[in-house]
Amino acid sequence: MNYLILVAITFISGVVGTGLGGGIGAVLKRDSNKVVSLLLSFAAGIMLAVVCFDLMSEPIEMMNDGSLPNTTPLIVVAAVIAGYAVVYLLNLLIDKKTNHEVNHIDKDHPTTADDLDELIHSNHYQSHKNSQSHLFVAGLVMMFAIALHNLPEGMVIGASYALSENLIAELFTGSGFIMALVIGLHNVPEGMAVSVPLISGGMSKPKAIFLTALSGLPTVFGALLGYALGGINDVMLVLSLGFASGAMLYVVFGELLPESILMWRSKLPAFALFIGLVLGFLLVMF
Repeated sequence: MNYLILVAITFISGVVGTGLGGGIGAVLKRDSNKVVSLLLSFAAGIMLAVVCFDLMSEPIEMMNDGSLPNTTPLIVVAAVIAGYAVVYLLNLLIDKKTNHEVNHIDKDHPTTADDLDELIHSNHYQSHKNSQSHLFVAGLVMMFAIALHNLPEGMVIGASYALSENLIAELFTGSGFIMALVIGLHNVPEGMAVSVPLISGGMSKPKAIFLTALSGLPTVFGALLGYALGGINDVMLVLSLGFASGAMLYVVFGELLPESILMWRSKLPAFALFIGLVLGFLLVMF
């Protein structure tokens, strides 16, 4: 019975929370570069807040409590670099498979007026396709990164509930519920950050929402694992959180922010980043 209740709680927090964000992103005007730009910047701010004030700070707090050695910051940095590198390589692989070139005439030497006109339209088409491709890749990379860090987040929920003497009695009052609520709240903008670039990149809305919700499923598996173990191995937790942080940092600095600035050259995307950062801080702290 305890496992079924835990599955239900983490399913709502992970899958429903992320899917809800995906649905909200889907109803926005996908052809509005300004809306997408602001949304991507806002989501980037949320991601930075989660990484800096939650994922990367947790190992330091554990070290200060004496449960981890003084070399913990070095372990975190190594895990962050590993996460960043893996997602970077994943991005290269996806980008290579989605970058289809239009090159059916001699672009360097157009011989007729028709060839020149076709060249102009071809370049315009290629520019549009490249923009779509980059957004599509950003959505896929974000989806994989979120799925990756949802596993250790689920383990935190499960381990917190494992500390309760009576899970049913403390279902809505213990630290496990607080963790599930916080993670569920910040999964909403994460889902928006996944679905919007996927839809803008050409994917249908139902499929984008489904894949977005699916990225929250590892939360359930992580929670079951954490609850079954009755706690989390400190070193593995540090490695998981660091790896997820590196993956999310690549998505923020390598995909979301560059794309949002290219889509709308304005100061407002930076303001949206600031708002997302502040809101993310409040969600993590409360």
